[in-house]
Formats: sequence, C-alpha cells, structure tokens
Amino acid sequence: MRQMVILSGKGGTGKTSLTASFARLSRGKLVVADCDVDAPDLHFLLQPKIRETHEFQSSKLPGIDHDLCTECGLCVENCRFGAIDEDFCVDDIACEGCGLCALVCPVDAITMNPKVSGYWYRSDTDVGPMIHARLDFGEGNSGKLVARVKGEAAHTARETGQELLLVDGPPGTGCPVIAALSGADEALLVTEPSSSGLHDLRKILAVCGHFGVPASICINRHDIYPEYTEIIERMAEDEGVPVIGRIPYDENVTWAQLAGKAIIEFDDGPASTAIRRIWAGVCAKT
Repeated sequence: MRQMVILSGKGGTGKTSLTASFARLSRGKLVVADCDVDAPDLHFLLQPKIRETHEFQSSKLPGIDHDLCTECGLCVENCRFGAIDEDFCVDDIACEGCGLCALVCPVDAITMNPKVSGYWYRSDTDVGPMIHARLDFGEGNSGKLVARVKGEAAHTARETGQELLLVDGPPGTGCPVIAALSGADEALLVTEPSSSGLHDLRKILAVCGHFGVPASICINRHDIYPEYTEIIERMAEDEGVPVIGRIPYDENVTWAQLAGKAIIEFDDGPASTAIRRIWAGVCAKT
C-alpha cells in the first residue's frame, strides 16, 4: 500500500480540489482520508455516505457533586478562566479542562469526566472507502483526531487490499500535519505563486525533510504571477525537490466546487488537463 499525503503549508491553495480529482482518477483503487479535521470539506466533493459514526473524546470537564461540595470557594478562586460561577456550576465553554479545581477541592467533590470533542466517520463513496472527522468548535487535540483518522484509514486500506491511501492533509506545519505525515511514503505540496505561498512552502518542506518524507511540488494557479512561479521553481531546484506539475487558473474550478464536483468530472478545461497530466506523473512514480 502506498501512502500519499497532500499538504499545503497554508490554507486555500487547492489541495482538497486536487485530492478529490486524484480520487476520481484512481478508479476506485484507494482509501481516502480527510485529515483536515478542524475545517473538513472533502466531503462536499466526494459526497460520502456515512456507515459508522464514532465519538472522539480528547479532553475532560469537571463535574461538581453538590451533595459533597462544602462551597469553600477554592475552585472558584483558583480557576484562572472563570469557568466556575458563584453557584458552583461549571461553564463548559469557558473551561479548559486543566483539572486544577479537582486538585484543590478538599473534599473530592469534583471529578474530571471525559468530554465528546468531535466525531469520526467511516463512509462509502463511489471512488472507495473514506475516513473523515469533524472536531467540534473550540476543541483542541486535533492532532490526536488526525492520528485516529489516519490510523483507521490505513487499517481499512490494508484490510481491503487497496493500492493507495490518499490523504487530504491539514494546512500549516503543526501537530495535525505531523500526524498526517506519519507513515507516509510521499508528500505532494500544493503551493501558489505568492510571497506567503513561498514562505509556507519552505516551512512544510522543512517538516517533510525532518521526518524523512520525500516531497514534490505542484504550483496551482501558476499563471496569475509568473515571476513568482519562477522564484518557486528556482527554490525547488536549489532544494532538490521536483516540481511535478503546474495548474493554470481556471474559473471553472470554482463552479465545480459549487456543483459539488471535482474539476476533472466537471469539464475538460485547462485545470482538468493539467491535473490529469500530474496524476499520470504520480502513477509513473510507482
């Protein structure tokens, strides 16, 4: 099984559109994982049918036993987030789950209880199985949820004998990205010709290098700023990273997204043609 993670270093570069197109071009020989759990959107393009829903618990919230509570006020005094009011009730939104209130309670009236922080799903699509998730608003530990999604997707791929695990990775360079990169055979980095695109590309390249994951680069909307495209290509050459493809600006990509389709199933325009060429290059590397 081959594991490919599509990353961007920053949001809005087009990695999800590219992932959906690759999934369509694979002709059902893969498992897809959406590891952008903070803002998942691959499901808009692949239209998964959910088979299983699982709770994700990554934090704890305090529960106060009012029969035991002596209302000494130590929990209120020590909570720096103001999450316990004068009636000794916990504000779930303000609480950070640090557990200090339970630690200082002299009568053990406070217990830390697991909290549902989101959900992960096992779904079917017309291109193959899909594992995805949704982290609730304001919740932390997205890296832990990404690791769960990635692990379940890898298990599904091995169990069903699929040839490819295709991962739509999260933006940035933090814990969720590291979790998505774990065990990957390669990373495809989608960038754009801009100063922020180049800046974040350098950062994600450093992460891939640190973890020993071979990377290649795809420049999306390469023709909107040709001079910066050349700068990115020179940087890639200096770093010894191949530029596997360039995708021109195509307004039909937006129309395809609004229609809930990958661009390669929407039309045969310039973006679709470029993506098909890139996919052929990806397949040639096997």
